[in-house]
Amino acid sequence: MLIVQKYGGSSVADAERVFNVAKRIMRTRMEGHDVVVVLSAQGKTTDGLIAKAKELNHKPSRREMDMLLSTGEQQSVALMAMAISAIGGRAVSLNASQVGIETTNTYSNARIRTINTERIENELDEGSIVLVTGFQGINQNGDTTTLGRGGSDTSAVALAAALNADICEIYTDVEGVYTADPRVVPDARKLDEISYDEMLELASLGAKVLHSRSVEVAKKYNVKLVVRSSMSEAEGTEVKEETTMERMLVSGVAADKKVSRISVMGIKDEPGKAFEIFSLMSKEKVSVDIILQSEGADGRQNISFTIAEDDLDIALKALEKNKARLTAQEIRHDENTAKLSIVGAGMATNPGVAALFFEAVYDAGVNIQMISTSEIKITVLIDRNDVDAAMVAVHDKFKMASVNMRKDG
Repeated sequence: MLIVQKYGGSSVADAERVFNVAKRIMRTRMEGHDVVVVLSAQGKTTDGLIAKAKELNHKPSRREMDMLLSTGEQQSVALMAMAISAIGGRAVSLNASQVGIETTNTYSNARIRTINTERIENELDEGSIVLVTGFQGINQNGDTTTLGRGGSDTSAVALAAALNADICEIYTDVEGVYTADPRVVPDARKLDEISYDEMLELASLGAKVLHSRSVEVAKKYNVKLVVRSSMSEAEGTEVKEETTMERMLVSGVAADKKVSRISVMGIKDEPGKAFEIFSLMSKEKVSVDIILQSEGADGRQNISFTIAEDDLDIALKALEKNKARLTAQEIRHDENTAKLSIVGAGMATNPGVAALFFEAVYDAGVNIQMISTSEIKITVLIDRNDVDAAMVAVHDKFKMASVNMRKDG
């Protein structure tokens, strides 16, 4: 079998953990499998590099940040190769340029276009364990690009797809996918399996166990994906097209605290204004999530929307620059916001899910600012300070609802 394994930063945070992972990799190799390993930067390395950059330039260019941040993963693969060699294994470390992971030109949030698997296949044929830097690629100019925070998951799944691997194992510091963040909700339950669609929603809504783009790639290329802990031998959670389990009312509750809200106030009520606003966001490569249009004073319109916290400065700059053209009277923003979401394929066939969700949020004494829905999710925007309490309340509400459903059935 050809197995792709990915280890997150916490799994390789120090020498002891590096050796533990090296031994796990070696066990897989000794079982007769070909092994390709994707690594993230160690521990808090990326945060440390960002801090170093901010000491010199409060708003460094995205190109130079990509050059800087990519060094974290290069450290990880080189150190892992040394650790594997120290315990008698054979491994080679490769960066994105050496592998040939070609991406789009969007610095700090690039997408993988193609992967040249020839170098990896040659190294595997030579009997080596191949260690690849996650999170990064090269664009058509030969510049280093990064795939966004959490992009090592995407690197691993994309490599698994390109190599036609038998399985892609994502190792992290938790034992799989849970019904909520177990650090916030102590009685959160680990799922044995979850569908691609449900996992994609949870990942895009703040569940940190998998990067959303990695799930997109896994679904597109039908990559067998398993999430498990590098700290234990637990089975983990399988992410697949269709689950064999009875569908629960809600599979998970997720929160995203790295969200900001922008409100473009007092726009003239005429065709094309929403198009102009979101064209600006598209031009700046800013992804928009929840959108709300409401009537303001004097027959004018207000348009509010949420974006990633990291994109706030870029978005505000573009809107302020074009304020007159947009006929906006004021541009407001709120950084103290968070998204809380429920996800579940069972929602589509069970009426009353929204009522239960809003009841739980109300019981927690939390005010809802914005609402967004789809067939398998409901998301609300709330105050960031309220999100943990609301998550616990919602999880408890649906845990009881699922128990009652099983009793009724």
